[in-house]
Amino acid sequence: MRHRADPSAVGPAAPESADDRRSVRIRVGVGAAVALAIVAAVVAVLVSATAQQGSSVDLGTPVPSSAGATDAAATATAGGRLLLHVTGAVRDPGIVDLPAGSRVLDAVAAAGGAADGADIAALNLARPVADGEQLVVPRVGDPPSAGGAGAGGVPSGSGPAGSASGAPLNLNTATPAELETLPRIGPALAQRIVDWRAANGRFGAVSDLMKVSGIGQKLFDGLKDRVVV
Repeated sequence: MRHRADPSAVGPAAPESADDRRSVRIRVGVGAAVALAIVAAVVAVLVSATAQQGSSVDLGTPVPSSAGATDAAATATAGGRLLLHVTGAVRDPGIVDLPAGSRVLDAVAAAGGAADGADIAALNLARPVADGEQLVVPRVGDPPSAGGAGAGGVPSGSGPAGSASGAPLNLNTATPAELETLPRIGPALAQRIVDWRAANGRFGAVSDLMKVSGIGQKLFDGLKDRVVV
């Protein structure tokens, strides 16, 4: 025999209370806050990593400034002075310190002036002098020195005794005018030879001529037997 359910025994569903609705809202709010906190933490980590990379790059960049300071210091040490060894018929032979652009006349005066018996006529008093040069002031009647009537500054028209007599020319004392007496050496190349000597102190070997801009193997072969150091 079937029994029918009594509709009255199953009552209507109980309505949702206000407390239940508040509990659901609280759970949703907490979940959203946790999600926002996680996102903020990830963003903070990424920003921190980027900042560290940027600072590491900055630490490596000051190197060029030190190179610039070195170049500035090298420029500041350029004194523009000439040191010459004046010897021969002068009153106070020795090393003289002259400003750039000085001439033979200035070098003789700095060495106390010409001594009695000096052959001033053998000098080209208007010739510019070079740093590291040896200037020999001859006496009347002195024979020309090897390499070096020009070392005393004789007029370039008469030529230095070294080249005129066939004696080798000393690269460490020769003046631009003397160097021009060598084959295929013009004023510009003669000046470059003197400039190289001034920058490097002296020629240590005849082969150092090839370090001068404009002197190749063929030109050197024509000069090597005509010069000494």
